[in-house]
Amino acid sequence: MTDTRRRVKVYTLNEDRQWDDRGTGHVSSGYVERLRGTSLLVRAESDGSLLLESKINPNTAYQKQQDTLIVWSEAENYDLALSFQEKAGCDEIWEKICQVQGKDPSVEITQDVVDESEEERFDDMSSPGLELPPCELSRLEDLAELVASSLPSPLRREKLALAVENDNYIRKILELFRVCEDLENREGLHHLYEIIKGIFLLNRTALFEVMFSEECIMDVIGCLEFDPALPQPRRHREFLTKTARFKEVIPISDPELRQKIHQTYRVQYIQDMVLPTPSVFEENMLSTLHSFIFFNKVEIVGMLQDDEKFLTDLFAQLTDEATEDDKRHELVNFLKEFCAFSQTLQPQNRDAFFKTLSNMGILPALEVILGMDDVQVRGAATDIFSYLVEYNPSMVREFVMQESQQNDDDILLINLIIEHMICDTDPELGGAVQLMGLLRTLVDPENMLATANKTEKTEFLSFFYKHCMHVLSAPLLANTTEDKPSKVSTVGSLDGLSCAPSSDDFQTSQLLALILELLTFCVEHHTYHIKNYIINKDILRRVLVLTASQHAFLALCALRFMRRIIGLKDEFYNRYIMRNFLFEPVIKAFLNNGSRYNLINSAIIEMFEYVRVEDIKSLTAHIVENYWKALEDVSYVQTFKGLKLRYEQQRERQDNPKLDSMRSILRNHRFRRDARTLEDEEEMWFNTDEDDLEDGEAVVPPSDKMKPEQDLMEPISKFMERKKGRPHSGFLLGMSRSGSFAPESESFDFENCPIPSPDPIPVIMKIKKKLYYSTCFIHGFGYRE
Repeated sequence: MTDTRRRVKVYTLNEDRQWDDRGTGHVSSGYVERLRGTSLLVRAESDGSLLLESKINPNTAYQKQQDTLIVWSEAENYDLALSFQEKAGCDEIWEKICQVQGKDPSVEITQDVVDESEEERFDDMSSPGLELPPCELSRLEDLAELVASSLPSPLRREKLALAVENDNYIRKILELFRVCEDLENREGLHHLYEIIKGIFLLNRTALFEVMFSEECIMDVIGCLEFDPALPQPRRHREFLTKTARFKEVIPISDPELRQKIHQTYRVQYIQDMVLPTPSVFEENMLSTLHSFIFFNKVEIVGMLQDDEKFLTDLFAQLTDEATEDDKRHELVNFLKEFCAFSQTLQPQNRDAFFKTLSNMGILPALEVILGMDDVQVRGAATDIFSYLVEYNPSMVREFVMQESQQNDDDILLINLIIEHMICDTDPELGGAVQLMGLLRTLVDPENMLATANKTEKTEFLSFFYKHCMHVLSAPLLANTTEDKPSKVSTVGSLDGLSCAPSSDDFQTSQLLALILELLTFCVEHHTYHIKNYIINKDILRRVLVLTASQHAFLALCALRFMRRIIGLKDEFYNRYIMRNFLFEPVIKAFLNNGSRYNLINSAIIEMFEYVRVEDIKSLTAHIVENYWKALEDVSYVQTFKGLKLRYEQQRERQDNPKLDSMRSILRNHRFRRDARTLEDEEEMWFNTDEDDLEDGEAVVPPSDKMKPEQDLMEPISKFMERKKGRPHSGFLLGMSRSGSFAPESESFDFENCPIPSPDPIPVIMKIKKKLYYSTCFIHGFGYRE
């Protein structure tokens, strides 16, 4: 059986001062030759990979916290922590660290003497433990100076922390605080502020446990109210005791859990509101405070998760129709905060947490809550739903597919989400944007599972297009019944009620833009599902109506949708576009835009340029044959003239298919050098019917796809004229250094022929069943017989 004593979690502190879980494994210590020293090694329990390899440096300060944590810094701003499953394992590793550093295992922090001169080191090492002045009103100034002078030195900080801890000094200081406050001794209160702030910067868990105890924490906060830099003290205690109220939406029977919740709230308040913003130097001294809050939250979530009665009562009241609205509001807010706390859990614990919520029926509960009229409750439910979708979208997909077998489409959870997106009353559609992001995650094939028994992608997309897509596209279809966006339409809820009348207004246009963004995503990532839906429902024609919108961003969304479809180069889509003449609204928008140089102009030109560059023949012919008269006068770009040239070349190849096929052969083999390939080509020519080519006829492939036909044929004509009056002479042709064919009197020196150009023009000739290859270059030539 695996030894659980050495089972640990590895954490690193990120730039936001939050602990990131790096994995679970088993820790050991041993000598590592590469690091030349005793090191801590953590190997993952899943696959045995190395999670951590850290040399125990004699000068590194290690801290032992809460009996099961060891924290240290590898380098500046890079903190590490090991969280042990059992205290015994933590003690074993701590003893090993202390043995390497020569420390007593009873200490909770080892010494770090970095940045101290040798003289200071000697003085500090040779001096006895730090002696604190008596805790009296008259010595407060001396104590404040002692604390301030000890902070720059790690060794002095350690000695000061030990002295404060051993002498139970904090409680004595807090007694003086109460005396000074009763006497209104402002100078003494200012000294106490500096002292308590300095104790925070000692960054020691044992001191925090005393300061944050139930009997001390309010006095600690009181000391921090009297900042000498402020003319009047703050009122933090008044806020915590009179304004802030602890609400138990479900009674908590465990007193330890209740106390932990109180403590965490107050410590978080101290960190966020009471302590001054730390400097760069001081920020690294508060890492233990961050850790204290982090692990407190982990404990709270774990204790609540283990309380089955608590969670059962929570979900029972959430779904009970008799629950009052105010009570349900509090329950939903509690559940939202509960899910937010879960983000601090380790991955497998977070997985178990959401599995527990799923077993308790959180998704059916959310379905009930989302059907309520309270906007705030629905907003909180949306936040909870986002936690579930972001962490485990497959769980949500599985639920909605199962409920579709029992419920009507109108009350499906995913359709409720779509309805709330459509009916968002926020002028900026903040909620709709959030919901659209969640829908996008749910329909993203990249996070769908594929197993031997089933394929989640196929099952869920079939479900979505059958039960949900008509709900999503309803506002789009309702607003595009005419040739331009409808002046009055119903962007409706699922029960047929109107959420908002539309007159091409800004809010409705924003909503349609969101829907188009999601549909564009579907075009890019889904295959036949979205294709069938677009073609069968004539979606693209309805979308292109929006190019006439007064809002440019909506017109651009419509153009982007069509551009994604064209980018697929799918002939099904192309035939659909041509059959319905769907370039007409695009060209109309282009002409209506006039000479304005804006995004609409650029987007439309880029669409046609893509058709030209990618040589989409069917669309090129369709555009030129139907819209050339409207586009022929556009001369500030060459896109449309290029399309016309493409079209003409296509027609020429259709009229002369023999020449086109020979061009293809030459173009595909233009730079071929493999002798075996050339022999295959030769054999193909030997097998060709002799009548297909006249004796001595040469075929020259075009060097540029855009070169006019008459230019291509000119060198062939010159060659044939010259060859008629010239006998065959061992080589077939020559080319002058200027690039033209050489006259008969010109000869060439084969041995001193210049280096060929890297861009040859191959000429293949067939004479009396004999194939010759002659390669002509700009500055010379070579040939092969």
